[in-house]
Amino acid sequence: MQISLYQLTDDILSQLILIERRRTLHPPNDMVSHPPQPGPSNSRASHTPNQRLSTEPPQTLKLLLIGSSSVGKSSLLLRFTDQVFLSAEESSATIGVDFKFKLIDHKGKRYKLSIWDTAGQERFRTLTSSYYRGAQGVLLVYDVTNRASFESLPSWFSELDTFAHSPQDVVRVIVGNKVDKDESRTVSTEEGRAFASDNHAMFFETSVKTRKGVDEVFEAVVDKIVDTISLQRTRQGYRNDARNLPGSIDLDAYSDDDQAGSWCNC
Repeated sequence: MQISLYQLTDDILSQLILIERRRTLHPPNDMVSHPPQPGPSNSRASHTPNQRLSTEPPQTLKLLLIGSSSVGKSSLLLRFTDQVFLSAEESSATIGVDFKFKLIDHKGKRYKLSIWDTAGQERFRTLTSSYYRGAQGVLLVYDVTNRASFESLPSWFSELDTFAHSPQDVVRVIVGNKVDKDESRTVSTEEGRAFASDNHAMFFETSVKTRKGVDEVFEAVVDKIVDTISLQRTRQGYRNDARNLPGSIDLDAYSDDDQAGSWCNC
């Protein structure tokens, strides 16, 4: 029997999500932590002191980072999830697909962000269908010092409309990165904002180096997803598709007792 690279990739990526979810439900001892204690905190959680976090297992939200190569997608991901900044000399181009997870507290509930970063090169486009499946938010990233990366955004929008499950509902954000290099700008803030408005997308500018706007981008995406009921259905449909893959495990079959008290130190 012949299996296409397209189908094989689809199965592998879906299984990776299921494996990670299982690891979260039953983390190793060194990954288990207790709920935060009262006191000073540097957390950017958006709930107020009077709000109490839900005891339910965190809901998973899938976000994508797309855009041309070398615009800083991987750096943006690392800065948000690990508070790490890598210079251009230290970083390397993404090969295929990378993804990370981060737990956040938002309006009294806990969410697990599954953030996917893919290579911008054409030779990796066989990964496209699996990459977009179940996505609820998409960050389209360009480099404000690279005019070509901005001018390629329409093609990325076209790809999103082609492969997303419900493209009309997916939260879209245009992100102009590397604003710390203002002296080398080739795309103005006004031009980026106008393009976002024309394409019904939110707009942010960021600097991974200084961390300007990084947290705000992801907070805005989560806020919009949580307020969009149809995107909750999108995620449920994605989970059902993943369960039907050959050899997949239904992790939702675990009891509430199995899930209680599991905290991921992301």
